[in-house]
Amino acid sequence: MLKINRVHHIAIICSDYAKSKHFYTQILGLKIIREVYRKERDSYKLDLQVGDQYQIELFSFPKPPDRPSRPEAAGLRHLAFEVDDIDGAIAEINASGVITEPIRVDEFTGKRFTFFADPDGLPIEFYERSLLRNRSM
Repeated sequence: MLKINRVHHIAIICSDYAKSKHFYTQILGLKIIREVYRKERDSYKLDLQVGDQYQIELFSFPKPPDRPSRPEAAGLRHLAFEVDDIDGAIAEINASGVITEPIRVDEFTGKRFTFFADPDGLPIEFYERSLLRNRSM
């Protein structure tokens, strides 16, 4: 049976970065882990700590279109689940008829991930578990 460990992160694309950054950091009190400006995409990525386990990734993109699900736009982007074995997890959901995108590698962490959609088209991500965590457990 598929083993999902925990929610890895929640990504949100905002329409006004300054207002959203203020809301999440000043109003909700989330701690900034890292803030990156990606010049080639004219985009900010703000990693926020939620308790001891969860993380919100707040993104900005120029003039994001409205959407219920895709492409990258204002609102919820995707829900990510950490898995021990990304290849095994993909094989399991593919066997159930769920189509996954090709595996990609996170440019900042070097970890592998893939996306697929729930029945309503909400993007879901499987993100591979950290090797350092595997060694310590």
